[in-house]
Amino acid sequence: MNQTATTISIEGDHYFLKVYVDPFNKRIRIDDYLGNTDLVIQKAEDLGQKHNVEKVIFKVRSEQLLSFFEKGFQPEAVVDAYFLGSDAYFFSKFYTVERKKNDHWITEDQIMKGVSDLKPVFDKVFLPSDYELKKADEGSAVELSALYKQVFPIYPTPLNDPDYVKKTMAEGTIYYVFYYHGKIVSAASAEMNDFYRNAELTDCATLPEHRKYGLMKFLLHELERELTGKGIFCAYSISRALSFGMNAVLFQLGYRYRGRLMNNCYIYDKLESMNMWVKNLASC
Repeated sequence: MNQTATTISIEGDHYFLKVYVDPFNKRIRIDDYLGNTDLVIQKAEDLGQKHNVEKVIFKVRSEQLLSFFEKGFQPEAVVDAYFLGSDAYFFSKFYTVERKKNDHWITEDQIMKGVSDLKPVFDKVFLPSDYELKKADEGSAVELSALYKQVFPIYPTPLNDPDYVKKTMAEGTIYYVFYYHGKIVSAASAEMNDFYRNAELTDCATLPEHRKYGLMKFLLHELERELTGKGIFCAYSISRALSFGMNAVLFQLGYRYRGRLMNNCYIYDKLESMNMWVKNLASC
């Protein structure tokens, strides 16, 4: 089976769907839809069956919440102001018993409790002069892909492929990186949705030996600055629920916890749940 994720559009009389088909993570995600809600849900489930997925995810508008409850979908997270100021509710349905089980849920809850006990402030620390913050370009693609390959044995997108990194850049994704003695040691990106004026801050990676300075906070802060300059104020990020460090970074940067996507994707070394974090950049 081709493991490359693709975005497709499906339309017919009385319905339209924009679907992210993700065979590697055994899921599909409906990023946008219009028309008859019952037809939209039916077509999505038919597509899921065709691709033999284990999970279907919908980004749902508030007006259709009850329709998704009626069809057996369950709410997992919300992104404030995702649709040009209106909230997006992430509803999911699971199709295998294994995909619906999570032996780490209590541990993930305990991690969130620890994060919420932190001081919610970004204290800028002194960075040694050896570290240089830059915006990445296509010339950085090979080194970026090597960083992601080193940090993540498994990643939900093929960022270990320089051509894929270049493709995302061509499609508008912004990357910021830290160089240390001429080598990239930390990176993060912002994937923008120009139509709905939102952005996902993602692809966060730092080599273990460089994590003591909080480089990720600086990278995300710089991405936020560029996003606000482009008129994008809804920022969200999805972090590993088992990672205290990354959840702590987002909490201390002023992101608010908005739910957990259970068994959402294959990352690091297994199928993992992901926490949703949201920030209104207009209030900063």
